[in-house]
Parts: sequence; structure tokens; C-alpha cells
Amino acid sequence: MPAPRRLIVVTGTGTEVGKTWVAARLLRELRAEGHDVAARKPVQSFDPDDPFTDAHLLGDATGESATDVCPRHRWLPIPMAPPMAADALGRPPFTVADLAAEITWPVPGPDIAMVECVGGVRSPHASDGDAITLIEELQPDLVLLVADAGLGTVNAVRLSLEAIDRGSHVATPIVVLNRYDPTVDLHRRNREWLETHLPVEVLSSVPAVMNRLRPN
Repeated sequence: MPAPRRLIVVTGTGTEVGKTWVAARLLRELRAEGHDVAARKPVQSFDPDDPFTDAHLLGDATGESATDVCPRHRWLPIPMAPPMAADALGRPPFTVADLAAEITWPVPGPDIAMVECVGGVRSPHASDGDAITLIEELQPDLVLLVADAGLGTVNAVRLSLEAIDRGSHVATPIVVLNRYDPTVDLHRRNREWLETHLPVEVLSSVPAVMNRLRPN
């Protein structure tokens, strides 16, 4: 089976921090530069009234169909954590290994591929695991931890990093502060605190993240 030259997992400190926006923006920029890109969301739960799912947005960025991004049978039209949504919809349970096994890549393998998780790092993805379990299963080259830049982000980032460090065997993630505004004093202080107190790389702009994603 073809494999990407570089596999990146995008996770977050919680729901609604902008994981899909960040992933789609980066993929669109990489594609515009001529890189072959692909995106996968192994499972997605959503409000059935929403006209576009995360799979639609990621597929629009990479030029793939929404069902290439997320297999149609893993679309769960109810806004709950996926295993809860599956249960509420009367769907059979599934495991993280099931989700990982269903990830396929176009031929030849893309230069850069992203797998987007759901919710935060400890949000259940399947009957037997969360984002950390999926990261362990996929063994990516890089993990992007998306966080909001505002109030509460220091606590959220610290808890997320501790969970990843205890549960997975990958390099320390890169923290991406979404919605960062350098004119906002709190945003600047949050970034400075994280950079000073934690052994992580903290990025707050698309160009900065792009420099870390381009193939060598």
C-alpha cells in the first residue's frame, strides 16, 4: 500500500480550537506550492444540519472527495464523541485499529499527508481509545497540537502535552496557537510562558508552521 513521505497527525487541546481550519489552510498552501498532499479523518461526528463536514473542508483543500477523506460508513450525524454517536445511532462498535486499517492513500503516496483527530487528545475516538491511541497506532512523523491563543490555553496545552507524553511514543508535538493576534497582550504572554516553561516548539503563524512541514 502506498505511504506518504511525511505523515502528520493534527490533534487539539479540545473541541472548536480550529484543528480543521489549521489543517486545511496548511494543506491548501502546500498544494499551491506543488506538493502532493492528502488528508484523512478516520471518523467524524457532526450536526446533521451543518452543510459541510470536516471531511468536506479537508477534501476541498486537497482536491479529494469528502468520502476519500472519511469513509462514508464512518460519518456519524450526531454531535457526540464517535463511539457515543455510533451507539446512539445503533451502529456497531469499532476500534482504533479498525479506523487505522481503513486509512488508504492515493497512488503514488503523497509528499505530505495529514490525519485529523476529533476533539481533544483524550476525546474518545473508538470503543478502545482516544487521539493518543490513534497516534500510537499510526506512528506519525510529526504531531501538531492545535490550541487557542486566549484565556485557558496554558492549562489546556500543559494537560494535553502531559497526556501525550505518558501515552505515546512520538516526539514532543509542536504547539500551534490558532487565532493568535500579536497585538493582544494575553496572546503574547501565553506564548512567552509556554516557550519559557515547556520544552516545546510554539508556532503562531501559518508561514512558521509551513517551514516545519515542507519536505526536506
